[in-house]
Amino acid sequence: MTTPVCTSASAAAAPARQTHAYPSFSSYVRARQPVLLRTARSLTANPSDAEDLLQTALTKTYVAWERIEDHRALDGYVRRALLNTRTSQWRKRRVDEYVCDELPEPEPVPGGEDPAERQALHDAMWRAITKLPARQRAMVVLRYYEDLSEAQTAEVLGVSVGTVKSAVSRALGKLREDPELGLVR
Repeated sequence: MTTPVCTSASAAAAPARQTHAYPSFSSYVRARQPVLLRTARSLTANPSDAEDLLQTALTKTYVAWERIEDHRALDGYVRRALLNTRTSQWRKRRVDEYVCDELPEPEPVPGGEDPAERQALHDAMWRAITKLPARQRAMVVLRYYEDLSEAQTAEVLGVSVGTVKSAVSRALGKLREDPELGLVR
């Protein structure tokens, strides 16, 4: 029987014990998340999609955490999970596009109004209303947009009905004179 001369040499010849570079999954994520997020961003065009992709890959890694023998290769495992997950997402993406003889057109709006013109009128009206003094603007909005009666408008604002009538009348006069609304009519 031989006696080992160098104890360090005999220790080197013995199988090395597995040492974990990261004692827990959460410590691994804290240490490596910025690097892994950059990898995920290189796989997607949208930063939010990249965060979701990384979250999914980390979930898969967490499930397999106990089975991963070499924790020094964790980055490779997560990168492979990122790539596989992204490939699966890409394959599952459906494009519902069908060939047809004629293009489907939206049904015409009743009354022959063009939605774009209606929106332009709506925008011009709001710009004109914002030019009114605050009290008149509040009365016009309550009276015509909220569809309150003169009495209800007066009650909400704490003024008399006569004040509402005169203020709304002056406000409508200003709106009629607004040059921007004249172009839309």
